[in-house]
Amino acid sequence: MKKGLIKTPEEINLIAEGGKILHEILKKTGALACSGVSTWDLNQFAENEIEKYGGTPSFKNFGDPKNPFPAGLCTSINSVVVHGIPSGDIVLKNGDIIGLDIGMVYKNFYTDTAITVMIGQVSDAAKKLTAATKKALDNAIFMAKAGNRMGDISFAIQKTAEDAGFSVVRDLVGHGVGYAVHEDPPVPCFGKAHTGMMLQEGMVLAIEPMLCEKDYFLVFEPDGWTISTKDGGLSAHFEHTIAVGRNGVRILT
Repeated sequence: MKKGLIKTPEEINLIAEGGKILHEILKKTGALACSGVSTWDLNQFAENEIEKYGGTPSFKNFGDPKNPFPAGLCTSINSVVVHGIPSGDIVLKNGDIIGLDIGMVYKNFYTDTAITVMIGQVSDAAKKLTAATKKALDNAIFMAKAGNRMGDISFAIQKTAEDAGFSVVRDLVGHGVGYAVHEDPPVPCFGKAHTGMMLQEGMVLAIEPMLCEKDYFLVFEPDGWTISTKDGGLSAHFEHTIAVGRNGVRILT
């Protein structure tokens, strides 16, 4: 299998095949997220769906062999930015927001996607933050065209967030994807337009805005995975795997 920043049209079609399945799995998982449901229940559903379609949860057992991620789904509630670990003891309640981040290997190719789901009646701040994060993803994807630069994607995320009164995470980034869970190039959530790496046709990127209600400073929790806002403010997360095209963008998830 070819390795590098650029995927062939045939490889992109295979990534898209898996991405379509993963999109539907995440959509179904999100629909189950409601008050009274544990995050472990959501993980079990998602893992079972991935396996039913012939895939493998790419996050499960990922990372340091001494402390691998124990699940196929990241479940990040309220102030947790990313990498929340599912647990039967963590039960969703009215007013929560939860980031659901999922990855899959399908026919030897990797895809990655995330959504933030609002549980019951949430605060106006949570609604606004969630909407702004989704808009940041949409605006960033629009900029992912051959001939643009990575900074155009990053600036679109930052500007959308800051125009809405929020901050963007600085210590975590999106990434290339396809041959592995994480590949080059990094895709920051902040930056200057018209700077950085030139985007080329065939690049496959996981673009993932991570917005914070307050400051963007983070805390890495003792479990080695969970990353939260330092000030306890809310955070939201959306992600798509996309392919850079000559004349536009192809959303693969």
